[in-house]
Amino acid sequence: MQNFDYMTPTRLIFGKGAVEKLPDAIRPYGKRVLLAYGGGSIKKSGLYDKVKVLLADCEIVELPGIHPNPKYDPSVLEGVRLCKEKKIDIVLAVGGGSVLDCCKAIAAGAKYDGDVWDLVTGEKPTLDALPVADILTLAATGSEFDGFAVISRTDTNDKIGYFSEKVYPAFSILDPKLTFTVSKRQTAAGCADAMNHVMEQYFTGDTTLLNDGICESMLRSLMANARACLANPEDYRARAEMMLACTYGCNGILALGNAYSGWPCHAMEHALSAYYDITHGEGLAIITPPWMRHILSDKTLPRFVKYGVNIFGIDATLPPREIAEKAIRATHDFFVSIGIPMTLRAVGIDESRIDEMAHHVAETGGLEDAWVPLAESDIAAIFRASL
Repeated sequence: MQNFDYMTPTRLIFGKGAVEKLPDAIRPYGKRVLLAYGGGSIKKSGLYDKVKVLLADCEIVELPGIHPNPKYDPSVLEGVRLCKEKKIDIVLAVGGGSVLDCCKAIAAGAKYDGDVWDLVTGEKPTLDALPVADILTLAATGSEFDGFAVISRTDTNDKIGYFSEKVYPAFSILDPKLTFTVSKRQTAAGCADAMNHVMEQYFTGDTTLLNDGICESMLRSLMANARACLANPEDYRARAEMMLACTYGCNGILALGNAYSGWPCHAMEHALSAYYDITHGEGLAIITPPWMRHILSDKTLPRFVKYGVNIFGIDATLPPREIAEKAIRATHDFFVSIGIPMTLRAVGIDESRIDEMAHHVAETGGLEDAWVPLAESDIAAIFRASL
């Protein structure tokens, strides 16, 4: 069991009507609020108007139009400018994980006088940040309960994972009813994203029975509740359990004491969505089974056997290799069953830039240190197997 040093300061406000607690939750942080959101769905749902009423005593500055795979330019840079110019006290993200990720970078940049990209890349430490909070409308990334963000820079085809203890949300408001209107495609992609978060912490060397049990339970929960949400988008219990599972999935709890896996599927998918701007969860689902097949070996076989028996109920008396292969097929088939397109060509990616993307991942992804190290040739082979 590995040593660890863990902290999570975020306050989770969860359940029906949780948004009503916004005025009391935000009051200690000040009255000048940067209200950030995406493409306008919060206006269609009425959430925007509700937030404006709840924050009637605050001075609100708006930053709309934050895209999935949030962009450094213009969204982060514009948010930083507004925070400095308007002397913002707290950044409030209303939307999904992309909006919140963008706001984390904004909160850090607002307290920094240099090039904010230096903070994102880790070239400069994040020494301070504005408080950031969120009202979540999509279950997927887990950004509401961690200090991570992923920011894209289109001029360099970079999609960078950023971490700082300074940008954990001060509070996160999670009302599962706000996810009732999420489309089937985004519900499925959110499930795939969260499942991959769990698997990136499960498929590694040194693990514990405790963490294995939590991960296995979470994967079963995500699959069952995704199916229920797709069958009935207003199934509150299914939406609630899926939302909580997504929240737990990416804040490190699942890996305490485990060896580090390298998060290889995320490193590879970041290139896909940086170059082609595809939906992150779909990209992860597409490349996960080919990655599994690529790394299956005598070394990894016991892990895949445990995964197959405990997640999918595959007969434990079968030959180990057969169990592993059935488990990989079951993973693929589950994603198909919830409507995810399972080839890169289906999401508009052909082989023309595979070598370029593989080189980019090999240069920046750190996968030489993954549980199963991946060289540039391995990464290219996984991409081609995903076509």
